[in-house]
Amino acid sequence: MMALNYAILKLFTTIDEGCADTVMDALKGQYSTFTAFKKDAIINALMTAEANGLLEESRFDLDSKDELRVYYRAHEEGAATINSYIKG
Repeated sequence: MMALNYAILKLFTTIDEGCADTVMDALKGQYSTFTAFKKDAIINALMTAEANGLLEESRFDLDSKDELRVYYRAHEEGAATINSYIKG
């Protein structure tokens, strides 16, 4: 099993876009017991990936609790970089 942050990045090479909730839904089967599998930590990982140029914001909205959800996507160059460094 790969590291959680790697799994988050790899996920974005297989979907059009997603937010922290998308990541949690997709990875909960394998990673829900990890200490870092918390919404705040996943948001931090997504923001870090954006700051490093691997992901970009695609849109935002409010969830049913009126909390902001930021959606990200892996642009072509970011996906290529992710796939070149993270195999599997």
